[in-house]
Amino acid sequence: MRVLVTRPRNEVRKWVDALSDAGYDTQALPLIDVLPAPDPSAVADAWQRLHTFDAVMFVSGNAVDHFFALKPSIAPEFTEDDATKIRAFVTGPGSFSALRRAQVDAQRIDMPDRDTGQFDSEALWQVVAPRVHSGYRVLIVRGTGSTANPGGSMQEISNGNGRDWFADQVRAAGGVVEFVVAYQRRPPELLASEREVACQAATDGSVWLFSSSEAIANLVAACPEQNWTRAKAVATHSRIAQAARLAGFSVVCESRPTLAALTASIESLG
Repeated sequence: MRVLVTRPRNEVRKWVDALSDAGYDTQALPLIDVLPAPDPSAVADAWQRLHTFDAVMFVSGNAVDHFFALKPSIAPEFTEDDATKIRAFVTGPGSFSALRRAQVDAQRIDMPDRDTGQFDSEALWQVVAPRVHSGYRVLIVRGTGSTANPGGSMQEISNGNGRDWFADQVRAAGGVVEFVVAYQRRPPELLASEREVACQAATDGSVWLFSSSEAIANLVAACPEQNWTRAKAVATHSRIAQAARLAGFSVVCESRPTLAALTASIESLG
């Protein structure tokens, strides 16, 4: 059984290698390109004002990497002896690892319990809600996308409901939220050979692995004439699964984003 991994190019190799090691015929087909911040000065300004926030939420590993890539030489360090004591919030182990590569002290990082296997804004809120009080200030570091719109309803799903939901919870608890865009997401320019692979995988029993509803929107836009009703997908969140169904995928399995859960879900579609 072939598995198509659709994560951005800078992230796809990890999952291709892991699933290949697990015995699958795995192919990378990145459906999101990641670019630097559209306005680096906005990120620089956020770094200059970082001491005014109680916590920084990073929506992804890309958010971490691109935010720290623009870190000025004099700025809060997120280290044990840093007097500002700013917390770093992340939704999963990929972002946690990115923070550790940036030398952020693990004791400063809040994330969902690894054992639960649920890595999203809802799970993060369960962890950090007790910290948030009236006047608590949170900076959310995110990306911005220009998803090709295959239809209004799917476009709405791909607009980042998770981080908006998290911001709403902070505000409802009396906190204050600001956003800064640290990177850009763009639809990839697929080669003719890649579009051919995509169209074949719509009908040949391949399993698509989706960790972003934006990737689904980009796929549909890249292959506008393709019918997806015979395609199979594993989606790592209910919102992503909904986007796949709206795109026409009739066989969609929701899975936690862990290797064991993903392989079990892939097997269930065999």
